Amino acid sequence: MSTKNGWGLALALLSGAMLSGGCDMSSAGLAQAEETPAPSDRAAAPEATASTTRGVDMTETTAPPPGTAAASGSIATPAPVPDASGTIPFSFEAPAQPPETPPSECVLPMPTTGEPAKVFAAGAYGGRDLGFQIDQSGNEAGRIDVAVNHPGAPVILMLGSYDPTIWHVGWSRGTRIAAVLIGGYHRQVVTGLPKDVPVLISTYDNKGPCGYFYVSAERAQTLNPIARRAFGRPVDMVYLAQKGRVLVGDALGDAGGLITDAGARPDESFRIADAQLAGEAGLAYAESRGWVRKASQADANAWLAARSAQPKADVPPIAGGRPAGHISLHNGYVVLKAFTLPEGLYGAHSGTFFVPKGVPRPQGTLGHSTLYDFNTLTCTGAGCERD
Repeated sequence: MSTKNGWGLALALLSGAMLSGGCDMSSAGLAQAEETPAPSDRAAAPEATASTTRGVDMTETTAPPPGTAAASGSIATPAPVPDASGTIPFSFEAPAQPPETPPSECVLPMPTTGEPAKVFAAGAYGGRDLGFQIDQSGNEAGRIDVAVNHPGAPVILMLGSYDPTIWHVGWSRGTRIAAVLIGGYHRQVVTGLPKDVPVLISTYDNKGPCGYFYVSAERAQTLNPIARRAFGRPVDMVYLAQKGRVLVGDALGDAGGLITDAGARPDESFRIADAQLAGEAGLAYAESRGWVRKASQADANAWLAARSAQPKADVPPIAGGRPAGHISLHNGYVVLKAFTLPEGLYGAHSGTFFVPKGVPRPQGTLGHSTLYDFNTLTCTGAGCERD
């Protein structure tokens, strides 16, 4: 045997020994490997690969199955899956719209094309009674229906009522209402107009930019100055409402019927909740809830007696005694428990309140009302000088 063949035989024998001792590839060894499952916490996973599609990080990483705890203790959130176009949903929360701000100028847009616009004023002190309130004035709301028939030149409406009023506007086909200015002392609302018609409401209560006005024969002289500010021109004609209705423009005749916007709101949609009622209606609501009860002459006499028994500092005696005094019981109530006075207690809507010992004074604004407090034997309000 040559030296070369001897070295080859030695290498072969050495390789065989290594294979048989360190890596058993027999069929029995393979079967044993297949029958032994891999531990659950060492499940096989592909190595991380990274790719970026349209700016979205699509990196795949080894992660626990869905619903199992991640290493940090939080629940793993599956990555969004792109659609066929390579995009995923974009999570975005739009910011809230800023609140609408009331107009600061007494100006309404005038039509710039076609025939010059006509300015028509219409209204009354109040409309026909609706039996409910739409504001905190204490006054019952009224309704005025306005029918406009003036085909051709665009129409600017100047509507005004002192009392809180719901204006319903309709028009004949061929009539175009270009803008509406509404005035009043208390709240005014309008319905039936198309959404693209500019509307400006200016009342005493909302401190509107045109001041407050309403339409009547006695106050006709106040209209042109406001119309010139708002439209740059005076009123062409004034129409007075009767029983909550007014026709503006031409007689209807063969006008072909009147139309209004399909989205016109019903009167009830403007009604305020019972808990917000003002004036006498608010007091009646308080009585229904057991917060107050109707006052009687006995309550007034009890106050007068308590006041007379109170010593007067540095007041000379009066021969025959001090007069008994008088207390008006107009809208008179005895306060039974803590509550808040309704708004609108002014003029005829004011009240008279007695607060017995141990009962807290009501919160809120007295307005023109009078309050007699037995806890302090003090009087507060408009009627204190009369008792």
